[in-house]
Amino acid sequence: MATHEPDQKNLEEIHVNEKAFPVSPVFEHLRSDSIEESDTSVDEALQLVGKERTSEFSDEFNRRVRRKLDLLIPPLCAAVYFTQFLDKTSLNYASIMGLPITGQNYNLVSMAFYLGFLLFEFPTVYISQKTRAAKYLGVNIVLWGVILMLHAVGTSFGAFFALRFLLGMCESCVAPTLILIISMFYKKDEQASRISWFYVMNGLTQVFGGFIAYGVSFSNDSHIAPYKIIYVLLGGLAIIVGFSVLIWLPDSPVHAHFLDQEERIAALERVRNDQGGVANKKIKRKQILEAFTDIRTWLIVLTTMMTSIPNGALSNFSNIIIRNFGYTSRQTLILSTPAGAVASLMTLFCGWYSDRKNERMIPIIIALVPTIVGAAMLIGLNDSGKKGALLFATYLIGTFGSSLSTVYAYNASNTSGHTKKSTVNAMTLLTFSIGNIVGTEIFLPKDAPAYIPGKIAIMVLLTVQLGISLLLRYINLRLNRRKFAQIEELKRSRGWTEADVQKEREKHAFMDLTDQENIYFVYTA
Repeated sequence: MATHEPDQKNLEEIHVNEKAFPVSPVFEHLRSDSIEESDTSVDEALQLVGKERTSEFSDEFNRRVRRKLDLLIPPLCAAVYFTQFLDKTSLNYASIMGLPITGQNYNLVSMAFYLGFLLFEFPTVYISQKTRAAKYLGVNIVLWGVILMLHAVGTSFGAFFALRFLLGMCESCVAPTLILIISMFYKKDEQASRISWFYVMNGLTQVFGGFIAYGVSFSNDSHIAPYKIIYVLLGGLAIIVGFSVLIWLPDSPVHAHFLDQEERIAALERVRNDQGGVANKKIKRKQILEAFTDIRTWLIVLTTMMTSIPNGALSNFSNIIIRNFGYTSRQTLILSTPAGAVASLMTLFCGWYSDRKNERMIPIIIALVPTIVGAAMLIGLNDSGKKGALLFATYLIGTFGSSLSTVYAYNASNTSGHTKKSTVNAMTLLTFSIGNIVGTEIFLPKDAPAYIPGKIAIMVLLTVQLGISLLLRYINLRLNRRKFAQIEELKRSRGWTEADVQKEREKHAFMDLTDQENIYFVYTA
């Protein structure tokens, strides 16, 4: 069957005659009533539902479906993220538990994770798109569990560098896959909170990992160093989570076998109006090009860079900073845990606020302000001897981490077209990797123990990000106004009612159109 690609130029302007309809090729294609299940240009959702809504479900039935989703998908996503962040930051715990890698070599080993992440990010998102996403994720989790356990065997710089590099390669698929899965099953006004439910694990792992490391630090076994015990325990946990994902996490609503046929159809119809689609295994070059030429993509890339540099520094040096206040290693492990609790609360609040107010950029600003204040306190109170105030500042600094959770929610809500969504997610996580690589180098040994230049860098970067967030919000609202005006003009020129517009909106939902191609796609500010 011949397929039609929407004319991108027509999205810029609408005229009253039918030839200038912004997505007229798609419109005519839809009117032909000739969509086939085998057509790879459309969404796999059409295996279960038609191009028009044919089934209506009560609010109570939809709530029941959502409860079933909530009981399985967010907990499994949370288990994955809990494992990933714990494994990724295991080096932070090992650094004060006898790890034989110190000084600049420690910086390089820390960087190796993000080099592997960087190298494999684009390949992994496209492999994930071509395969069964959840199964691909599960295999990677099992592999990184094995790699993490092998850290207990290595003793040289080269061995640790190679293992951290491989760990980064395996973990690079996590965030893009989880974002896609959440966007498949949940409506836009549900996505940020569900993403926050798994992203909150970043903070909780800080609490959990700190207490586990504290307990392991009392080990007096002369045959195995405490840091090796950490790696064996965390690697074993990852393998268990990996097999759980392989068994239970669905790849999409079409393959959600824990739902019956009627519930799967309801799950798809729930997200139809959001125009985001579900899944398409065909990689489309035009969507890749659109991702790279969309100014909003680059502002998200810049946002990720501004917040990832501090993340790269603090995720590997936060315990060292606290220890340099004058605490012992064991005291440091316990005193670092409240920062995780603060970060967790901020993540949950921002996720709730984001969905409640239909906002994405304002929650990022809310998350950044306390970190800026905390960094300023660490700089201003340096050498003051006020341990309590300095500790409080380190707890404030942790709030910025929830901004990346909101970036994930932004991508899920504001990008359509499966290939474009995969590409934007890859660019986001690629930038996350680069930012973290840079971040490992802003706390240099020569600046120890205060690391003042690194703390100044964090404060400046996040202050700049406040302006970027406001700019991105303005652009999305402006694009929405333009789309609404185009739809109104279309209604006048064709004599359509609101019911007609809704019918056309439903036809476009599972055509695997990008947000720019689909006039009915609404951006979340």
